[in-house]
Amino acid sequence: MGNDATANGAALSSTAILPVTAAAPKLPASMLPKIKIAVLGTGSLGKEHTRIYAELAKSGRVELSGVFDVSNEAAEKVAQRHGTRRFRSIAEATENADAFSIVTPTNTHFQIARDLLCQRKHVLVEKPMTDNAAEAQELVRLSQENKALLQVGHVERFNPVFDYLQRVATDPRFIETHRLSPFPARSTDIGVVLDLMIHDLDLVLAFVKAPLVSFDAVGIPVLSKSEDIANARLRFENGCVANLTASRISPDRMRKIRVFSGGATTSYISLDYRAQEGFIYRIAREGEAESSLFKKLLHSKDSRIVSEFAGRRIVREPVPIAREEPLKMELAHFVECVQQQQQPKVSGESAKRALDLALEITRQIERSKPADWNPT
Repeated sequence: MGNDATANGAALSSTAILPVTAAAPKLPASMLPKIKIAVLGTGSLGKEHTRIYAELAKSGRVELSGVFDVSNEAAEKVAQRHGTRRFRSIAEATENADAFSIVTPTNTHFQIARDLLCQRKHVLVEKPMTDNAAEAQELVRLSQENKALLQVGHVERFNPVFDYLQRVATDPRFIETHRLSPFPARSTDIGVVLDLMIHDLDLVLAFVKAPLVSFDAVGIPVLSKSEDIANARLRFENGCVANLTASRISPDRMRKIRVFSGGATTSYISLDYRAQEGFIYRIAREGEAESSLFKKLLHSKDSRIVSEFAGRRIVREPVPIAREEPLKMELAHFVECVQQQQQPKVSGESAKRALDLALEITRQIERSKPADWNPT
């Protein structure tokens, strides 16, 4: 049964997202304060945060103050690898840093982020920001009240694939996403919607410039008590439909998005977030067929005419995407926002929209779960 987004109350209401401050000119790099940053959590993702901050420290942009983990051994290994300090507690880390990456289990995010924001510390918390809407709203309030930056780790927003998509697909009419992976050794405290699908929920909500009006969702638990496979179909006020599939029991990894776009240039775009590559299918522009450049294009390895009718041609061509490491771009953005006192691209308010929807989808799946399900 479908859910009317407007009927679910504030949980799915369109949250006002404050824009990144653009009125004040950016300071030159030489005038920026060096930010002291600490990483809380040194698991598989926390190690990558530490690596990138260590690289930024070498360039003089930040000072990597240290790392903390409940496992002293894990924290010590990461600290030694990157020539930094292992903090004995979060309190010790708080005394020695201005900004923090919180890369700990989801059920610890709220308490850690709340305590740091109350001390006017800047925070990047990995997604999902919390496991319930009330706690997420409280973090947003504390961030505003204490004038402390709150960014949430929706890393795909920094993927060059998404930047390209926003530039080219100006009138999305149908969106399809697939995010698949083998069963993880992490994030087993949450279902696949909060673990994986939330990335695509965040992207779609940022991409489609219209309110969400309804959704349908289904999910199945396979190896855990929560859903391990899920599908959601979103409908927006402007008629756009998005079909999202997530699985964490797939033998292969996949992170793809396909978009049918209207507007001045009708197109179909198929993109791969992992490979940072893809194709655009579009109608050849008038006169393009006769140009020498067009002929060269069609003789290239990956470009060709895929269909012709009444003198019109549909062209497939590879998209021009410069490959970058999204996590590195995300953390560099966090540092810059702290230094420049700017609102981040993925603010707490923005991330809460995706979290609210993910929680609504999870609840609908939970209500439809077979009563006799008891995974072994």
